[in-house]
Amino acid sequence: MNDLVAKNISHYIFLQKSTIEILQNISFSIDRGEFVSLLGPSGCGKTTLLSIIAGLITPTDGTIQRTDKMGYMLQEDFLFPWKSIGENCALGLQLTNTYSSESKDYIGQLLAQVGLENTENMYPNQLSGGMRQRVALVRTLVTNPQLLLLDEPFSALDYQNKLKLEEIVFQLLNQSPKTTVLVTHDIEEAIAMSHRIFVLSVKPSTIKKMLEVPLEIRNLSPLEARKHPDFSMLREEIWKELNVLEPR
Repeated sequence: MNDLVAKNISHYIFLQKSTIEILQNISFSIDRGEFVSLLGPSGCGKTTLLSIIAGLITPTDGTIQRTDKMGYMLQEDFLFPWKSIGENCALGLQLTNTYSSESKDYIGQLLAQVGLENTENMYPNQLSGGMRQRVALVRTLVTNPQLLLLDEPFSALDYQNKLKLEEIVFQLLNQSPKTTVLVTHDIEEAIAMSHRIFVLSVKPSTIKKMLEVPLEIRNLSPLEARKHPDFSMLREEIWKELNVLEPR
């Protein structure tokens, strides 16, 4: 069953004296529980496409079919400094009027799963950057989205924290599978996390290539996947593809 279907998506920016075509005739479908990464040159429109998927932008042409049960995680944690960690995690539930005593317990369980047990009464300024991003992950997952959208959520972290958060996401999605779309510039991250990788071209962006990550890599955690003998070969293939696409 498809959780996400894009049909002939094109998008333009209309300026006073010119028009810029960002996306050109993009079509794809993503199965329920599948993890797909969007890779491409800087400025090619990856985040624009993710925003269209989320319904934040209406495409100039084409249609998106998807569930309304979405979670969207950004590069910045955007925690409210005057709210406790528990209150920050509960924001989505409160906005949808679904917060309850059971929700409070669930927030505590998720925080424990990401290594932040008993932090509900702490405040964002008491946590490190990596810990704050884990809180943002809990805030995204606590509403139990069917479609998870990730816009470079690990890119602001140092390498060690980045790998830790990748491992946490992998474990959580193994326990509760979700259809996931990740925007990233990191080839290794895309391979380690994904079932499929969509390589986007320069503007006007199209899907230049779709790559399927081998099952033997997909079944490994992100850290272990990087040690697989076929990992470097796939990384090299994608790097060559992106190197051709980069504007000179």
